[in-house]
Amino acid sequence: MKLKALFEDDGAVSPVIGVILMVAITVILAAVIGTFVLGLGNEVQQTAPQSSFSFDYDGSDLTITHDGGDTIKSNVLYIRGSVDETGKWQSVSDDGGTGYDVSAGDTVKVGAGDSDTARVVWESSNGDNSATLSEWEGPNA
Repeated sequence: MKLKALFEDDGAVSPVIGVILMVAITVILAAVIGTFVLGLGNEVQQTAPQSSFSFDYDGSDLTITHDGGDTIKSNVLYIRGSVDETGKWQSVSDDGGTGYDVSAGDTVKVGAGDSDTARVVWESSNGDNSATLSEWEGPNA
């Protein structure tokens, strides 16, 4: 009978599980708070968007089209290179500088020559990160 009483005694199980749960919660909270205190939370949100762009050159103008992927704010999207109108996507497309969402199907037209190059560049709003999303080279570049 003593053997059966040994296995039926589970009085210490609840305090042990409670202590393990409290330690786990403390570790998770410390990790979350530490991430934001060290500023790592902002960097997570500042990753480059995944989008594709196509280029159509007609001999004098280059039409850049957002083909698909993430929607990007126009005030962080730039046209760079040797094309004659470089700058923010929104200033090239004459939206008045207010910024809007650039999504699939949106286009912008810039003047370009046979030896010009153009890049669609994303820059984070705080200016810390940037990425070239797509690139075009003229036929004689």
